[in-house]
Amino acid sequence: MPMLYDDKVRILVIDDSEVIQSLFKSFLSDYDIEVITCSDGLEGIQKAIEYRPKLIFVDIMMPNLDGLRMIKIIKILDDLKNIPVIVVSGHTDKKNVIAAVEAGAVHVISKPLSKRVLLKGIREALGDDFLTNIKKEKSLSNSDKKEILESMKKFFLASVPQKLKVFEESLNAKNINLLKTVAHELKGSSGTLGFNIISNICNSIEELLNEENIDWIEIYSKYQDLIHELEVIEILNSK
Repeated sequence: MPMLYDDKVRILVIDDSEVIQSLFKSFLSDYDIEVITCSDGLEGIQKAIEYRPKLIFVDIMMPNLDGLRMIKIIKILDDLKNIPVIVVSGHTDKKNVIAAVEAGAVHVISKPLSKRVLLKGIREALGDDFLTNIKKEKSLSNSDKKEILESMKKFFLASVPQKLKVFEESLNAKNINLLKTVAHELKGSSGTLGFNIISNICNSIEELLNEENIDWIEIYSKYQDLIHELEVIEILNSK
C-alpha cells in the first residue's frame, strides 16, 4: 500500500453514515483540507496508514471493527500512534466518554454534529492557529452552503426506504444488533440535518433495545412513529 508524504493537510473521517461523511466535507469546505472517508474501523486503519492524516474522527458504533477497538489498535502502531483521534458519537454518556479517553481519544463530540462544535474540537486537538493558517482565500457563500445542506437532506430521504426495509426485517427477526445499527445511523444523520423528531425517536428505540427485558411492542410502536414522521418530512421537503 503506497504511503503519501506530501504537504497536503488530510483529515480522516470514519463513520458508517454517508450523510455524516458528506457533512464533514461541507463543514470543512472553507479550509484547505482533504477529507478522507470510510465506513468501518478496519478500512479506517488502512486509510490511516496510507494517507497519514493530521487528525482522525471516528464513530463508536461501526461494522467489522468498532471505534474504541480501532483507537486501541492505532495507539500501538508506531506510524499512527501520535495522530490525535476524536470520537464523534450519539452515545456520549459518562461510561462511553471514559472508555473513549482510556482507549486514547483526545476529545469526544456528541451527535448531532454541528459545525461550531466540530471546529472547536479541531482547535483543541491541533491548536488554535491550525484552522486560521489553512483557511481558503475564497470560501463557499451562504447560498452554496444552504444548497449543499438541502442536497444532503434529499440524499438522506432517498436512502430512507432501504433503511426502513432493513429496520422492518430486523424487527420481525428481533435482530437486536442490526436494529441498533440502523437506529444509530438514522439518529446521527437525521439529527445533524435538523430532523430532531426522527433523531429522538431513534434514540428512544436504542434505549429500549438496551434494556434487559426488551419491550418489542413498544419498539414496534416507535417504529410506526418513525414511519409517520419520515412521511411528514418527505412531504414537506417535496414542496
